[in-house]
Amino acid sequence: MKEDILKVIQQQGVLPLYFNSDKSISIGVLQALYQAGIRAVEYTNRGEAAFDNFKALVQLRNTEMPDMFLGIGTLKNRDDAEKYTRAGADFLISPGFVSEIAGFAQQEKILYAPGCMTPSEIIAAENSGVGFIKLFPGNMLGPGFMSGIRDIFPNLLFMPTGGVDTTAESIKSWLDAGVCAVGMGSKLVSKSLMEQKDYATIKNNTKQVIDIIKSIRG
Repeated sequence: MKEDILKVIQQQGVLPLYFNSDKSISIGVLQALYQAGIRAVEYTNRGEAAFDNFKALVQLRNTEMPDMFLGIGTLKNRDDAEKYTRAGADFLISPGFVSEIAGFAQQEKILYAPGCMTPSEIIAAENSGVGFIKLFPGNMLGPGFMSGIRDIFPNLLFMPTGGVDTTAESIKSWLDAGVCAVGMGSKLVSKSLMEQKDYATIKNNTKQVIDIIKSIRG
């Protein structure tokens, strides 16, 4: 499954990530992303409602979106990684490299993408069996950082999260630097759009990003 998830993330070129404490809004956003053509999403573990909401998303996925991969982000310890995996998470993402999550992911043969912002962190992750790195925070690192380290880590896949805009210029700068996809949170699924339950705009904005990526790739 790890290879299938990576293939989907690379093909769509963007990994949307979001959280909302309202279960119905969380469901509405997932449906909008799915309708836009997204088949891999990161839901973030950022509030007390996150776990119950995630279980509802898994149930929806199982009944209406069998080809959707649901990941869980903002993991900081093994206990949460185990809890969400048991609840149906297809892949795990954290804001930093957590060795105990890497060990659990290896044991369970589940995809784990740790957040890294230094070569030392990337090396530690690679030596723990990680093959997919989340460059975080992307706005502090920039495409130049990716260009500078690309040749050092030829066997790793990279995805920046944080600060990636929905513009062709921003996306192209990262793709040209060598990332396989870009992570997009509030720039794509903003708090205001969720508050307004404007799922049509979320869907259209996502379609536009997918089209931009296709255009850049030719």
